[in-house]
Amino acid sequence: MMDNQAYHLDKRRVRNSFDRAAASYDGVAVLQREIGARLLERLDYIRLQPASVIDVGAGTGHLSKTLAQRYKEARVIALDLAPNMLRTARRHAGLLARWRGRQGFVCGDAERLPFANHSADLLFSNVTLQWCNNLDAVFNEFRRVLKPGGLLLFSTFGPDTLKELRTAWAHADSAQHVSAFIDMHDVGDALQRAAFADPVMDAERLTLTYSDVRQLMRELKSLGARNAAAGRTRGLTGKGRLRAMADAYEHERRDGVLPATFEVVYGLAWAPSSAVNLREDGVVRVAVDSLRRRASPR
Repeated sequence: MMDNQAYHLDKRRVRNSFDRAAASYDGVAVLQREIGARLLERLDYIRLQPASVIDVGAGTGHLSKTLAQRYKEARVIALDLAPNMLRTARRHAGLLARWRGRQGFVCGDAERLPFANHSADLLFSNVTLQWCNNLDAVFNEFRRVLKPGGLLLFSTFGPDTLKELRTAWAHADSAQHVSAFIDMHDVGDALQRAAFADPVMDAERLTLTYSDVRQLMRELKSLGARNAAAGRTRGLTGKGRLRAMADAYEHERRDGVLPATFEVVYGLAWAPSSAVNLREDGVVRVAVDSLRRRASPR
């Protein structure tokens, strides 16, 4: 999964970009907060009282704090690749007195989680998986860390995300300026390969509007969402190519504004309720007597 060079990201560049964006992130993360709120709403329909929650890709800790407020007895751990994001999250946590003593802040990579086997009841991840290189490795790590019967809930971006910007850049040059995003069905297949139970996938498209393309690019930079693709241009992009891209984007203008599409993919799945072994060939092995029908949520 994700062996295609188009999907490969420079993780050091990803970390550095989000480190630099820690101070500006909350001021522009309107879409991320909206997606996170929609993701949290899905927990309203699930009977779950976790003792341990890990927010993977916690960023500045906004959703970690909300999870701590929702699950008042749970220990909530915020994990992020960028140290400066975690420093901001720690400051936010200090404003929530009830979270003190129940919080944890861990700098780490979703592809190599620094947690013990079967140590979490809930793994929550909002628009983070698109910054990972190997989705199979991520989901295998998620399954390893979740307790039997634990819940995985996540969102990420699908391939139509920033399609207008991608098309506009294609008129300027042949380099990769926008990250490639994985199709919802491929994400669901990766969940099944990792032996998750009862996966549920769905997607929606949200559109933000901008006065010009430079406003969109400034916002992406403030979010830390810089181009980290292996196929990106290493040098500075010339003014001529920037102008060609901006001119091409103008063809998308409607009612005086430029649209930017974001395809949002949501996923929910359960860790198997008994031990599951994955062989190197990807075949799942599970004891016959452990198979039973899972009761559907409330």
